[in-house]
Amino acid sequence: MQNNDILIRLRYALDIRDKDMVEIFKLGGVEVTRDEMRKILTKSKDTYEDEVDVEESEDHIKCNDEMLESFLNGFITFKRGPQPPRQEQSKSESTSEYSKDHINNMLLKKLKVALQLKTEDMLDILDDGGIIVSKGELGAILRKPGHRNYKECGDNFARKFLKGLVARYRG
Repeated sequence: MQNNDILIRLRYALDIRDKDMVEIFKLGGVEVTRDEMRKILTKSKDTYEDEVDVEESEDHIKCNDEMLESFLNGFITFKRGPQPPRQEQSKSESTSEYSKDHINNMLLKKLKVALQLKTEDMLDILDDGGIIVSKGELGAILRKPGHRNYKECGDNFARKFLKGLVARYRG
């Protein structure tokens, strides 16, 4: 699943307004104007693999992994407020442990923190999205990469979670 598609689905599921999207990007450390944000939230030609008549928008901006992670970090700050910096952590230690293969794991983990979801809440959201998982499976997905019980989250799993968020927050 493309990062732009994740942002589009997340924005719809949580009913985030344009000015709030710009603010969330800013809180994550990425300066984005309202027009640029709208260009990020347009679907690219790659999204429509089967449809031939879809034109590629020249105004489309591709969201990379760093931009998505910055947005999710800003979303945590937006929902929970700023956190005072810890003494042992410097500002330069902001390197991500997630690679392209682990972007869906990062999405679930950061949304869990931002929305203050408990494991049972996440299981209910996944159930609403049409997928039933055990606590153990969910725990494996939420672990750090490199842990012996870590499990990679697939695109379908992330899609079902975002679909469950729609059911929960939009009714």
